[in-house]
Amino acid sequence: LVAQARDLTFRYRPQGEPTLDSCSVNIARNARLLLEGPSGSGKTTFASIVAGLQRPDSGLLLIDGLDRGALGAAGWRSRVTMAPQAHDNYLVSGSLAFNLLMGRRWPAEASDLDEAERVCRELGLGDLLDRLPGGLHQIVGETGWRLSQGERTRVFLARALLQQPELLVLDESFGALDAENVERAMRCVTRRTGAVLAIAHI
Repeated sequence: LVAQARDLTFRYRPQGEPTLDSCSVNIARNARLLLEGPSGSGKTTFASIVAGLQRPDSGLLLIDGLDRGALGAAGWRSRVTMAPQAHDNYLVSGSLAFNLLMGRRWPAEASDLDEAERVCRELGLGDLLDRLPGGLHQIVGETGWRLSQGERTRVFLARALLQQPELLVLDESFGALDAENVERAMRCVTRRTGAVLAIAHI
């Protein structure tokens, strides 16, 4: 198993009703899991706990049989990566390469840049790379070249894939993409990841 959750409980307010109450799941290596539910049912909260962005109030969560205390924050993030919802896709002011590789290592080596370009082209960002005067070295973000919501979505997905996680958490990550690009993105994810936990709204 890559991840094990046992009886996870989480409250946003100490005396409030639990957003998650005794949630348990096993995620096998190379598994493809889909978690569906209505808005407000705790899907994103669960995803953020698995990704190490939130801590549960109680319960046990293990990655590779180890808890966060044993792995540390950096060890956890190296194993589990989350691609966020479209409205959480923000680019920092810097090069496209930095936005892609900041979760892998920086400064980047030539092999990192080559891999970043391959992943981007697999995700359908080849036209963007060819359009940018500086290619991967073009400054993007609030003070640079502006990307569309769909392009930002794929940049965030590429960043997650480039970290080569053991578990990739997709939190409604394809909402800004059309059907063709969703299919392309799913092919890329399938080729390049181990276990995937996908969150979807119903």
